Amino acid sequence: MQEVSESLHQFDGIEAWIKLGISIGIFLIFLLLRKVFTTYIFKFFLRVAKKRKVEIAANLMLAIEQPVRWLIVLIGMIISLHYLPLDFPSAEFKKHIYRSFFVFLLFWTVFNISSILTILFPKLVSKFGLEVDQIVMPFFTKIIKLIIIAFGASIIAEEWGFNVDGFVAGLGLGGLAFALAAKDTVSNFFGGIVIVTEKPFTIGDWIKTPSVEGTIEDITFRSTKVRTFAQALVTVPNANLSNEPIINWSKMGKRQIAFHLGINFTTPKDKLENVIKRIEDMLIDHPEIHPETILVKFDEFSHTGFNLYLYFFSNATDFGGYLSLKEDVNFQIMEILEKEDVQIAIPSQAFILQKESLADMNDFESMRD
Repeated sequence: MQEVSESLHQFDGIEAWIKLGISIGIFLIFLLLRKVFTTYIFKFFLRVAKKRKVEIAANLMLAIEQPVRWLIVLIGMIISLHYLPLDFPSAEFKKHIYRSFFVFLLFWTVFNISSILTILFPKLVSKFGLEVDQIVMPFFTKIIKLIIIAFGASIIAEEWGFNVDGFVAGLGLGGLAFALAAKDTVSNFFGGIVIVTEKPFTIGDWIKTPSVEGTIEDITFRSTKVRTFAQALVTVPNANLSNEPIINWSKMGKRQIAFHLGINFTTPKDKLENVIKRIEDMLIDHPEIHPETILVKFDEFSHTGFNLYLYFFSNATDFGGYLSLKEDVNFQIMEILEKEDVQIAIPSQAFILQKESLADMNDFESMRD
């Protein structure tokens, strides 16, 4: 405050007040320009981009909005400080502040633009016919953002006279202690790299491990997020996940269906053969059944009747589609049995219970008489 009063005394008079008014006026004008940019110019270009369905341009506008708004404020501050009738801060100090803010805004813009890669990259991949896993791009986008932050911070540090090379060398001297303290973080990071390179799963896959089962939602440097079927979100460290056996149900090309169908032992041989042939034809003609392996065989005799063994594969690997196919096949088998007038085998216990029930009813009738 003492410096401020001394400076004001140096510029005492009307000239000082005029310069102060000019300084404040310039700053207010730039604040107004910032408002005009946000309300009219930015929204106009954003509306045009969305209207023409240029998704990349719209996202680019959103990425640069905040940095440009603060750039206008910074320019207004630089010009207004030039007219401000005060001797502080020094010209050297102001130069460091201005450069630091410009570097910060530049890397803030680049940081925001790097997020557009997650939208642009899949389109370029599809255009050139390349195959890149969905999990790779988000992971490397995070790495790029980390590099941008580190690079921007180092430039700002050098602007204020910090020796970045000496700092890095200091990290080398204390590298052992750092490694011991952050060994879990490092192991999780390399576990994430193993997951990305080996690609045992991708985002959206249904996986099962000894510790978790669910759908992959995201992978970061430290962990992988899995949404369970109870809708809970489980965060699994990458080091643990990369060392566990992983069953990826989404990678199934087909899904097995196998079961026994019991036929009543009173069924004649020719009808049994017809049932087997018609069920086999039905499975072969079904559009949702994989044609490679379809088996319908008279497998064995049982105490209830004849057991047919059905073995085939569903093209649908998701649980809902798998159950829908099984239901459809069961209904069609029921229709075949009805048309052939063939009965499903009923366990012998049911006959025993029925006879016992009839005997009880007869005893009851005789006692009533």
